[in-house]
Amino acid sequence: MPFSNPDAAAVFDEIADLLEVHGGNAFRVRAYRNAARTLRDYPRNVKEMLDAGEDLDDLPGIGRDLAGKIAEIVTTGTCAQLESLRKEVPHGIVELLQLPGLGPKRVQLLFEALGVKSLEELKQAAEEGRVHALRGFTPAGEKRILDAVLARMQTERRLPLARAFPVAGALLGALRAMPGVPQAVAAGSLRRMRDTVGDLDLLVTAAADSPVMDRFVALPEVERVLSHGGTRSSVVLRNGLQVDLRAVAPESFGSAWLYFTGSKAHNIALRTIAQDQGLKLNEYGLFRGERRVAGATEEEVYGALRLPWIPPELREDRGEIAAAQAGRLPATLQLADLRGDLHVHTTDSDGQDGLEAMARAAQARGLRYLAVTDHSPRLAVVHGLTADRLARQADAIDALNAKLEGITLLKGIEVDILEDGRLDLPDRVLGRLDLVVGAIHHAFDLPPERQTDRILRAMDHPHFSILAHPTSRLLDERAPCAFDLERVLRHARDRGCFLELNAQPARLDLDDRACRMARDAGVLVSIASDAHGRWELDFLRWGVGQARRGWLEPAQVLNTRPLAQLRRLLAATMGRAAPSSAAQPA
Repeated sequence: MPFSNPDAAAVFDEIADLLEVHGGNAFRVRAYRNAARTLRDYPRNVKEMLDAGEDLDDLPGIGRDLAGKIAEIVTTGTCAQLESLRKEVPHGIVELLQLPGLGPKRVQLLFEALGVKSLEELKQAAEEGRVHALRGFTPAGEKRILDAVLARMQTERRLPLARAFPVAGALLGALRAMPGVPQAVAAGSLRRMRDTVGDLDLLVTAAADSPVMDRFVALPEVERVLSHGGTRSSVVLRNGLQVDLRAVAPESFGSAWLYFTGSKAHNIALRTIAQDQGLKLNEYGLFRGERRVAGATEEEVYGALRLPWIPPELREDRGEIAAAQAGRLPATLQLADLRGDLHVHTTDSDGQDGLEAMARAAQARGLRYLAVTDHSPRLAVVHGLTADRLARQADAIDALNAKLEGITLLKGIEVDILEDGRLDLPDRVLGRLDLVVGAIHHAFDLPPERQTDRILRAMDHPHFSILAHPTSRLLDERAPCAFDLERVLRHARDRGCFLELNAQPARLDLDDRACRMARDAGVLVSIASDAHGRWELDFLRWGVGQARRGWLEPAQVLNTRPLAQLRRLLAATMGRAAPSSAAQPA
């Protein structure tokens, strides 16, 4: 398998983690974070660029020093700075940083005061009551930390969907290049577009004498072989991900793909339907007695069970079979249905590209409008916009719109929702914008009632359009905020504002169940990339996958509207009528 950009990004992320624990310069830490983000999202393979003699200095956030480190990582798999930091900071410290509520300063205090350098040692310290005795910790906070440690120790580590996809893609490419392999596909939770993936399930059709299994277990990315047979093999990759490969005959491909895609509950429900019709369903096909009646394609299997084909994202036994039987499956949302993106960042705060570059990149992806929503001033570490800087940006957007054709920039802000529900900028500034995206970036652990009231008060502000990444979760890093989502959805519907499905792979927030709750409550959802660079506009695909899992149809997504209709909806959230320019569709 080829070198992947996330390999280098992981090295830079670990350097940033260790620098933070070590009390390193905040701007230096941020430089490594931004470089990791650039590498993870950059569409071209940096190793191939280096092999072609291209200079990496021109990549956003990558100067000569970082470019040299990338070359070192490509060559050796690590870099001298990381190895030096690892000697100074115990390895277990990095895992502590992934716990909700434990930032670098707290982890450093735990290490220096209590000698805590692993999950097990933190668990013991919390159980003995030694954590809350430290400055800045409370008994309630100690209990939350202990709960988080126990959950982490008991829970299977899962890989975010967007990080698993390129791994699967590289493996499938290698399999398709092998002799005697006409088909190679992904199944399992990856195909169902779950937000995280525990392992990879791959499926091939192969001739009986194909060397596919021998070549699969010998791939250079394989660290350990768990099993190796003629039709099934399991391996663990160097990144720790388990991959199961199965080979089937062409006449069983559809039934096998259906079976290994899952979910288990969906498969059980289908087998029950088959039994009621005197049939037997398994990975080899649908049988009446010893005769196979279907199996070559999924459509053939579903059709023989008197069902339409059900999209993989819906296969969770959450009512999809009854809906299929009644002809009421949701209309399938496609990436092409999105006409714009209502949450992106530029170099005016913590983005990597300017206004025009973001506009051109959005246009190249078929979008017709793009909302610029840089951060408000409370987030000083990301150079949040003051009132004066936001006003200057609004002027710049007006000037740029005068020369752009085929795409329109909307003036917005991602404004912090303060702990008491106030917004982080004055009305005189917010009132000039096209939309206001409100977000929680601190005080994540307020009691549920207070967190709910905080959100409701923010929504009641005269200038409030969209609640961004509503639960503030970060997958495998920060638990969702606790609040009454049903109450928030009712309030959003009554207020006429919207909720966001943030498509950043580390967020995917709202989750699929919350998307369905929004759908049932009649609240439109904005699928937003939260892009911090032009390549991150491609994150919209992950948001669409999550929306499909949440049964959202195009009509239930805010940014499927043409610009004129969108302007009317946004203007209502800003306490005014739509501007006359809204009469021109886009």
